[in-house]
Amino acid sequence: MNKVEAILRPEKIEAVKNALADAGFVGLNVVQVTGRGVQKGVVMGARGVGSYEVDMLPKVKLETVVRDADTQRVVEIILERARTGNIGDGKIFIIPVADVIRVRTGERGEVAL
Repeated sequence: MNKVEAILRPEKIEAVKNALADAGFVGLNVVQVTGRGVQKGVVMGARGVGSYEVDMLPKVKLETVVRDADTQRVVEIILERARTGNIGDGKIFIIPVADVIRVRTGERGEVAL
């Protein structure tokens, strides 16, 4: 099993979430985060104020745990729906998961997904 963790543009989360659900991947968590990457923030302009730098940008972190065999398909869906081709599109991390336990029943492993 793998945890797929994606840092994405906030405006892309609905498209990614819906595409994953359409493909049968409904279990996920979404967290509002701020961060920066290669772009190191942006310079904003405001009327009457001049310009100012914002170095921590709003992003969304999507997390889901999937079977090994489903990992590449989930990554492809995220890439298809989240990519704009511009700097700041985000990153995807794939992290091995040793075990999953369903709290309600105590089931373990892939059956607990």
